[in-house]
Amino acid sequence: MSKQQTVPMIFNQVKHINWPTLNQFLSATALPIVGIVIFLGLWSLMAKNIDTSLGKFPGPASVWQQTKVLVAEHNAQMDKADKFYARQDDRNAARVAKDPSYEPKIRAFTGAPTFFEQIWTSLYTVMVGFIVASLLAIPIGILCGLSKNAYTAINPLIQLFKPVSPLAWLPLVTMVVSAVYVSNDPMFSKSFITSAVTVSLCCLWPTLINTAVGVSSIDKDLLNVSKVLRLNGLSHVTKIVLPSSIPAIFTGLRLSLGIGWMVLIAAEMLAQNPGLGKFVWDEFQNGSSESLARIMVAVLTIGVIGFALDRCMLALQRKFSWDKSAVLR
Repeated sequence: MSKQQTVPMIFNQVKHINWPTLNQFLSATALPIVGIVIFLGLWSLMAKNIDTSLGKFPGPASVWQQTKVLVAEHNAQMDKADKFYARQDDRNAARVAKDPSYEPKIRAFTGAPTFFEQIWTSLYTVMVGFIVASLLAIPIGILCGLSKNAYTAINPLIQLFKPVSPLAWLPLVTMVVSAVYVSNDPMFSKSFITSAVTVSLCCLWPTLINTAVGVSSIDKDLLNVSKVLRLNGLSHVTKIVLPSSIPAIFTGLRLSLGIGWMVLIAAEMLAQNPGLGKFVWDEFQNGSSESLARIMVAVLTIGVIGFALDRCMLALQRKFSWDKSAVLR
């Protein structure tokens, strides 16, 4: 193909590409950036005029500085852990060389958890609690949506426990876990079980309620199709009920995950369980001049993670939803 033929063909292909319009570009990129810049400017101006017992309220510059400090502290702690395990391996190798019957023992590094390790602890805990709650809420919600009698029986319990604060659940859960979860070699720590159960109890209800509403609102034509095809109960649920109620179920899941994330931080602060909540409380109790900035780093991190979790659930909803043309936000 000659150059004279190639250039017009490429031009025609580029011409027919569906390029985003200027308005679409501004809405997707420029406007969020403008909003963030305005927020940072207002934050910086207001921070200068707020005096606390620990000094000026931290502005964006101070928060960014402490973010770098937390990253440096994490890297330093990881270096200490690597050196600790290296020394331990060398000692064990030397002892095995002297005594081949010796069985090496690996001791865990006992350094204080870093900010990033606290983030992982909180993420792991909230996902376990959220998954347990979802595995309970979706089947019960489907049952309530399909059966008026089941809904009538379960609804009083839903309305009774739905408004209960996590701060009320936490002491009860702590006492029950301490009494029931007794083991000389536990697989999970009691603090983890306590936090995960508290999250499950509080994020159970939005998924349950939205699932019941979604199932009970299925189009009657679809129910008639199920009757005509004489689908059994399992086929009716998997082929008719679940696909039709996916939007409502995922709305409940997104609400539950957001509530679970908020509940977890509060539970960690109150019970002093490992995680971001404990990090915030420890910094508050520390009372140093950098504590407020470090707390703001944690606050912004909590918000960013909450947003990311919601976007992940939205991506899953788009993947599993049968209506790909639906506008999901």
